[in-house]
Amino acid sequence: MTDFALAISTKVLLFLCVIQFSVSEIIFEERFEDGWESRWVKSDWKRSEGLAGSFKHKAGKWPGDPDDKGIQTTTDARFFAISAKIPEFSNKNRTLVFQYSIRLEQDIECGGGYIKLLSGFVNQKKFGGDTPYSFMFGPDICGSQTKKLHVILSYQGQNYPIRKDLECETDKLTHFYTFILRPDASYSILIDGRERDSGSMYADWDILPPRKIKAVKAKKPADWDDREYIDDPNDVKPEGYDSIPKEIPDPNAKQPDDWDEEESGLWKAPKIPNPAYKGPWKLKRIKNPNYKGKWKIPYIDNPEFEDDPDLYVLKPIKYIGIDVWQVKAGSVYDNILVCDDPEYAKQVAQEVLANREIEKEAFEEAEKIRKAREDEEAQRAREEGERRRRERGYDRHYRDRHRDRYKRRYSRDMDDYHDEL
Repeated sequence: MTDFALAISTKVLLFLCVIQFSVSEIIFEERFEDGWESRWVKSDWKRSEGLAGSFKHKAGKWPGDPDDKGIQTTTDARFFAISAKIPEFSNKNRTLVFQYSIRLEQDIECGGGYIKLLSGFVNQKKFGGDTPYSFMFGPDICGSQTKKLHVILSYQGQNYPIRKDLECETDKLTHFYTFILRPDASYSILIDGRERDSGSMYADWDILPPRKIKAVKAKKPADWDDREYIDDPNDVKPEGYDSIPKEIPDPNAKQPDDWDEEESGLWKAPKIPNPAYKGPWKLKRIKNPNYKGKWKIPYIDNPEFEDDPDLYVLKPIKYIGIDVWQVKAGSVYDNILVCDDPEYAKQVAQEVLANREIEKEAFEEAEKIRKAREDEEAQRAREEGERRRRERGYDRHYRDRHRDRYKRRYSRDMDDYHDEL
């Protein structure tokens, strides 16, 4: 290759790289730094009922980086609702990447930790659980049974949850949840940057009828041979096989010296299993040369299926919203991202999770302090209980002594009375 051709090739490659880089777009990124309150609107949802919770700008109890703050739910048994308007965008002909981090510091007992993407006009002061949304994603925990990871897509005004049973993380450390939706309607779900699940909207949501259905009227062909093994037609029973006895006299047995034939009859050796006996004769089994496999009902094209090439396209997104109920508050939301570049999302997650060990150590230290405090309170309670038991025991002893003294005095008085008589 000439120097001129090499130079042209290099320029073309650089140009393509620039084009590829330039089309990647960060639609919205929120790390809750200074000025975040100007972008988010706190809703009055449930406020008139006294059930509206509030968010505080905090790093939480055991952050990996104390300067990295998010918004944390506060006050138990409350509804929490907050939203932000973002640049309107459509995921038509582009990859949608939605990601955020959450740390469930509390024993949540029952509550959500998900986020929604919303379309159309939203009155942010009234935003709440009844507000229509285009996409909902994130954890929902209730008791020891429900540890669900919601993935709900809206299509033509109806919400469709994913058909799979996906589980969220339940520990008290920071976790990243990432959803990637591509123009071919394929998707990936990542937790902490690692793929947890993947598939297609066609297969994993009940949005469209299936492409293929079982031909329920189909019948197995008459000549279909589904016997994997058959009797060997060439096998022949050995001559004299059926005359082999099942038991034979024990050749090692001897007649007892004290055997009396007149009294017990003719002595016969006891029977033992015949080692030459092989049971009833059976034809040898061989693989069936005509075996076609187990017959299954075939699939046919579904006459009710009508493809929608825009199945993956959400209504143009204009808002991001959090509306959850929590029995125990304390969840820290952070690092919210909407973009079309999975690699950038992965980079953000890795950057924050680099402090995971520091966060884990802080959590474990906090747990030690909490456990020590609980042990101390339990010890005080035991000591207080023991003190009260001693007091009750002293009171009973005092009452018993007093009663005995009264009985003795009463007995003497009665004796004196009788003497006087």
